[in-house]
Amino acid sequence: MFRPLLLLAFWLIGSAALAADGKILKVLPHLLDQKGRHSLSPSLFERDAYQAELRKHPDRISGLRYDVQWKVHVTDASHLKLRIQLRTANRPLTQPIVLESPVKVGLFHGGWTGLTLDGQTYKDSGEVQAWRVTLLDGDTELAETRSFLW
Repeated sequence: MFRPLLLLAFWLIGSAALAADGKILKVLPHLLDQKGRHSLSPSLFERDAYQAELRKHPDRISGLRYDVQWKVHVTDASHLKLRIQLRTANRPLTQPIVLESPVKVGLFHGGWTGLTLDGQTYKDSGEVQAWRVTLLDGDTELAETRSFLW
């Protein structure tokens, strides 16, 4: 009788821990051209070459997109969102730019989400010096990663 209760307790504890589990796997910053593209073709080699071309010609850049790969195990995914905070050259350290986007959980409990800084905000912000990405379930932080200078 004691063993089934113990197994039930371990299962409930494991389920509760699994409900609040998340990871941020990759954060890829991409410069965007005037048409919102980060590459001219699906090739990774072409993407890297086009990103180098955009860095050489800053007048062709219209914005910056952070593509974030994440994975999460939750029972209710309706309140999931991804937040990125950007410290830039033209803003005080205490006032980072904050971008947020809801996330949709895919078949394998994860996915990619893009957060874009563009338009006048991009032009006024200056160069990004540091970033911090958090995966949130409502107001609860499930995962976080940051750049070296954060």
